[in-house]
Amino acid sequence: MHGVRVELLKAQANSVGLPLEIIDLPNPCSHGDYAEIMGNFIQRMQNEGINCMAFGDLYLGDIRAYRESNLAGTGITALFPLWQIPTGPLSREMLNGGLKTVITCVDPKQAPAELAGREYDQTFIDGLPDSVDPCGENREFHSFVFDGPMFRHKIDITVGEILSRDNFVFADLLPGTAGN
Repeated sequence: MHGVRVELLKAQANSVGLPLEIIDLPNPCSHGDYAEIMGNFIQRMQNEGINCMAFGDLYLGDIRAYRESNLAGTGITALFPLWQIPTGPLSREMLNGGLKTVITCVDPKQAPAELAGREYDQTFIDGLPDSVDPCGENREFHSFVFDGPMFRHKIDITVGEILSRDNFVFADLLPGTAGN
């Protein structure tokens, strides 16, 4: 959904010092295929001694219930460290803490398409229509974090082509000199 190149995901994981597990999903991916692929991943994580997984969900109870249901009986606990934190204060806290992110995907049925490729800053937040959650919690937009206090070094990116695909608008982020 985020439409981010694997090369950038690897750079991000390296910069924050976390392991990265890439799960290849076919396109299109049926619900059955998704359940099987993710079930195999969860089984592998169990075998590796993983006992919890954290999710960034804030409010969507159906998504939380889905995640908890998928982990039920596995011995892996679903953690929701941001659960029910109000998104207005959270967005300010993220910015004040030095988080740097760019919008990679927009649902144009819920938010202006021209948000794709924009840096997530106070001007961005101030310009959002009232109907758009400042953290995109209702799936209005998705983003890529390229710098922040947890990063050992900034990920240099350039915003490339903005394109429409599958009823979404994507900003193609390219590795390179930041100048967005």
